[in-house]
Order: sequence, then C-alpha cells, then structure tokens
Amino acid sequence: MSTHAKRERLLLADELEAAGPDAPTLCEGWAARDLAAHLVTRERNLEPLTSAVVRPLAARAERVRAETAARPFDELVQLIRTGPPRRSPFALKQVDEAANTVEFFVHTEDVRRARPDWEPRTPDPVFDEALWRRLETAARLMGRRSPVGLVLRRPNGQTVVARKGVPVVTVTGEPGELLLFAYGRQGAARVELAGDEDAIAAARTARLGLP
Repeated sequence: MSTHAKRERLLLADELEAAGPDAPTLCEGWAARDLAAHLVTRERNLEPLTSAVVRPLAARAERVRAETAARPFDELVQLIRTGPPRRSPFALKQVDEAANTVEFFVHTEDVRRARPDWEPRTPDPVFDEALWRRLETAARLMGRRSPVGLVLRRPNGQTVVARKGVPVVTVTGEPGELLLFAYGRQGAARVELAGDEDAIAAARTARLGLP
C-alpha cells in the first residue's frame, strides 16, 4: 500500500528532475542540487541527523553533504526516488511515514514555490488531515522562537497554539499552508494573518521551524 511519504518522495524527485540542478529553492543558499544532496545524505549517513543534537559534528556533516552534492545530479535524484538502503532506519515503513511525510512535502514545495509561476496543489482531504495531525503534534516545537503568540487555524475552525503569549497573531489557512508557515516558509505560505500590525510583521519574520 502506498503511503503519504512514498507519494511525496516521488513528487519531490519529479520536481527536482524537472527543475534541474541549478534551480533556486526556498532553502536559503541552496539550489536544487544542494537540496538533493541534503536529502540523500540524510537517508544514507546518520551524521546530519546527529549533528542537529551534537553541534561539534555539524561541520563534518556539512562536508559530507557538500561531497554528496558533487555527484551527478541525475544520480542524486534517482537515489531520492528509489529510497534509502535497507540498513537505514528510514527503510522501515513506519519510520519513513513518520519522519518523511512532512519533510518531503515541505521540500517539494521548496522547489515548486521558488518558481514565479507556481500554483497551489489540487486539494486532497485525506492528505490535508495527515498534515494537520502532524502540525498538531509539532506546532509548539516549530513556534517556540516566535516573539508573539501564534495560533494556527484551519478554515473549518480547528486551531492549534504554536506559541502562547501576547499579542496574539492568528494564522488561517489550509493545513499544508499552515505547515509551511510554521516551518519557516512564511513568505511562501498562502495564509491570512489577523492581529496587531506590528505583531503580524514579527510573525512574518520570526525564525520558525524545527531545530
């Protein structure tokens, strides 16, 4: 049975392939080649994961990613498309679904929305619910650095608090758009913000997202 992560993996590989190695992305300082190298290294070398916790390893992890980026771009895309080796924890379906659904969705949009002519995806209620559940779980972690209170709200009225505090900014949008906003892609997310003008400005430029 196909999973959300598997579908997003294939979509991401297709977007990278269509964009080409030098295409811009929403990841600051990274072209498509750099993003592809990050994804390949993440699944095939554990150092980038441990470096998020053990800072002294960060420099070495970046060297590994840079070395990976020197490989042929088509090869990197194919490695993303075919998935991790059996020895990788990401090879387990449950781990893949839990760790990669959001990762691949966000990075697919990083490639898509860096183009001036991008359009939103066709709505998918089942996938929207999956993204919302993940947002509910991770919202406070992603919103921890917000300088203002941050409430994320779906059009149906469901809400999750990403950051307690005052003044409060309410961000309204579909689950995927809210997730992109909370992931630090505020400028690319199609959402509506309500609140004090200065607080809205602070929310738009806050360093949101995971560590």
